[in-house]
Amino acid sequence: MEQHDLDTALGFTIPARDARGRIVRLGPVLDTILAAHAYPRAIEALLAEALTLAALIGSTLKDVGGQLTLQAQTQGGVVRLLVCDYKGGELRGYVDYDADRLAEGPDAPTLFALFGTGHLAITFDQATTGERYQGIVPLDGASLAEAAERYFVQSEQIPTLVRLGIARRADGSHIAGGLFLQHLPEGEDGRERLHTQLDHPEWEHVAALGATMGIDELAAPEIPLEVLVWRLFNEEDEVRVQPSTALSRGCRCSPDYIAQVLAKFPADEQAAMADESGMIVVDCAFCARKFPVPVAIAAD
Repeated sequence: MEQHDLDTALGFTIPARDARGRIVRLGPVLDTILAAHAYPRAIEALLAEALTLAALIGSTLKDVGGQLTLQAQTQGGVVRLLVCDYKGGELRGYVDYDADRLAEGPDAPTLFALFGTGHLAITFDQATTGERYQGIVPLDGASLAEAAERYFVQSEQIPTLVRLGIARRADGSHIAGGLFLQHLPEGEDGRERLHTQLDHPEWEHVAALGATMGIDELAAPEIPLEVLVWRLFNEEDEVRVQPSTALSRGCRCSPDYIAQVLAKFPADEQAAMADESGMIVVDCAFCARKFPVPVAIAAD
């Protein structure tokens, strides 16, 4: 079977409907990230969904050096912390969870079963201006997609539709796909705010079409992403497809970077962190690697 557009994000706009969209498909990148942790299937599926969501939202950043971070956490839930981020096409993520409590639950736990009364924080860091924007919404829906939709309505006043599809194939590999649609702000400052137009007829039309996208289609690598866009909006007068973005696994840890971070600590604190052999061993939660750094190097 021929496979198309793996590890790719494709943007598009529908000018006559004041709408924009992103469609994403993850394959080898997703497998690489998941393989580093050997998560149980329920956690694996959760992280796959979060990484796909991060790719959808992150690829909308106009600032090429900007970063999008998703962070979901709870007090006392099965999942203590989930973190994913996107920067320049690079994705990374991990989940900290209670393995004993997970084993006591169903094989396919709901979002509430995993997080209880958790919250999702979405943070945009702009490299050019140094500004940071963050919004927090409760994880009280059926999926991370619903929580993201609520974030954009509440924090940005932008009607949004998110569709996610995750498939685990017989050989254990994964394919994930996502669709992200938004109603664009109209006009310049001083015009009517979008939060007063959630029932805008143009948006209702676009959202209704987007909702017909099946999750099995999103996770079907034999279908090119442009074909999926065409299936949804082939009756529109114009759909502008933008250049695609290649997605990769990215972890910004390295021995040199970690040594630079450790060098900021006083010598006595570095000595307290070191083991009997004089090494400070730093675990990277994202890539599940250990970085041993000699105290002498960290102090330089």
